Amino acid sequence: MPVKIPDNLPAIELLKKENIFVMSDLIADVQDIRPLRVLILNLMPIKISTETDFVRLLSNNPLQVEIEFLRLDTHTSKNTSQQHLEMFYKGFREIKDNFYDGMIITGAPVEMLDFTDVTYWHELTQIFDWARIHVTSSLYICWASQAALYHFYGIDKIPLSQKLFGVFRHTASISKHPLFRGFDDEFFIPHSRHTTIRKEDVETKPEISILSESDGAGLAIMSSRGGREFYLTGHSEYAPLTLHEEYTRDVEKGLKIDVPEHYYAGNDPANPPVVRWAGHANLLFNNWLNYFVYQETPFDIRKVKELGEIGGANGDR
Repeated sequence: MPVKIPDNLPAIELLKKENIFVMSDLIADVQDIRPLRVLILNLMPIKISTETDFVRLLSNNPLQVEIEFLRLDTHTSKNTSQQHLEMFYKGFREIKDNFYDGMIITGAPVEMLDFTDVTYWHELTQIFDWARIHVTSSLYICWASQAALYHFYGIDKIPLSQKLFGVFRHTASISKHPLFRGFDDEFFIPHSRHTTIRKEDVETKPEISILSESDGAGLAIMSSRGGREFYLTGHSEYAPLTLHEEYTRDVEKGLKIDVPEHYYAGNDPANPPVVRWAGHANLLFNNWLNYFVYQETPFDIRKVKELGEIGGANGDR
């Protein structure tokens, strides 16, 4: 099934070139289908690239998904035009009375700041709290995962001595967890961050399940509330050239940056990247949509506020 996105969103033409089936509001509105409603809070500076990454993943499944993009009311983006934001995004005040089947909160380039020093911290934590009673299942990505773990459980991020940058091998700590259905014994996830979460800090919180980790990248996927919240420290959504673009940008700025690990063929930036994470990225998002959104969300979306933890086979344990 196609994914439904706002009319004229730039991602439509980009994804059609990849033979990915997307439809605009005009076509979708005539279909008699209850689509899954997924809200994406996009905190990344280059918003069009991030929009395309997530639409690409959410479209690769048999469910019809209706995507809405959310912006912060208390923050003005410096890298995306106000016209684009006004045309394709809604402010929190506009959607706070709505309910959603799923939500994705992206990373943000503020990880070197203390959480409470982030200018939009108050509004962001309002959205975190709101999601717990307005969304069936939420995915927190990279910095957002650290921010949510800090807000909900008091787990602080730890600075790394050097940037964690590259594509790393992972294993599932709970191999039969529904999120990993169809996965191989080992899988790869891109990471790009200066901070991390310590395993020993997470292990003091029995409410949190560690689902995946890596010798090279540490904790990768955690969950809580029986699958109503997932915390992903990496970037499974990254397009093939995203790490390359980050690397060349920093090189051109004269910044000290190591070559991303396990990314270029022969670890040589003159060679093209070797994409080894895309298949499992599609499985990850499909499994989340199927087992933790579609199978758990009420048909009357307003009854999301009555949900407790997701139980049965789809729970964390």
